[in-house]
Amino acid sequence: MARAARQSARTSVWLEGKERRGGRGGGQPSGLDRDRITAVTVRLLDADGLAKFSMRRLAAELNVTAMSVYWYVDTKDDLLELALDAAFGELTLPDPEADEDWRDQLRALARGYRDLLVRHPWLSPLIGTYVNIGPNSLAFSRVVQRVIRETGLPAHGLVAAISAVFQFVYGFGTMEGHFITRSAAFGMTPDDYFQHAMSTVSQAPDTDDIVQDASELMAARGGDTVEEMWGRDFEFALDLLVAGIEAMRAP
Repeated sequence: MARAARQSARTSVWLEGKERRGGRGGGQPSGLDRDRITAVTVRLLDADGLAKFSMRRLAAELNVTAMSVYWYVDTKDDLLELALDAAFGELTLPDPEADEDWRDQLRALARGYRDLLVRHPWLSPLIGTYVNIGPNSLAFSRVVQRVIRETGLPAHGLVAAISAVFQFVYGFGTMEGHFITRSAAFGMTPDDYFQHAMSTVSQAPDTDDIVQDASELMAARGGDTVEEMWGRDFEFALDLLVAGIEAMRAP
């Protein structure tokens, strides 16, 4: 009961006074630090996924004992938060002060966020689990807010515009990343897995109309590969959102 209460009361590694440390005193393993542990965590999450990640697996990869890792992080949750923010550090952020159109900057942010979610499929559940207020995540949020303010939308619509764009990107990137992961789990390329899925659906009863409509829609949007189809869908949807923002700007 006490352990459950502690877990439910947990807020964030960034809010609990856990200073950035190299260890807790004498006896910590040499050649190890928080940055290295975090980097290896990201690599393992990319390779094995969130479900298979464990502190024991991490320690084996670092060639130390599992307890050695706890010299540098208190809990697995803390480590996953650090990995989450490290991934956000991969984003290239536009300079809001630069002489650049907000449309171009917004598109660049959306594309970068999509690429990040696809490259690291484990990010999606962590974004929904943690407060996500590490320095890299906050830097991303600050730039997003400043770019949205340049759109000319009324103040009461700014948060809604951020939600419209970046919740769309979150959903799109999450589905794309999971599709690629699932394809790999079956030992297939995304194109092969897509054809396999379509073939499976076409064999199910009462799906002729759905398969026909889907085939016509896919032919209309163009693209020879799944990646190209996703790219065209994403860019067109992003254009729709930008056009909507333009239409809703204050006179």
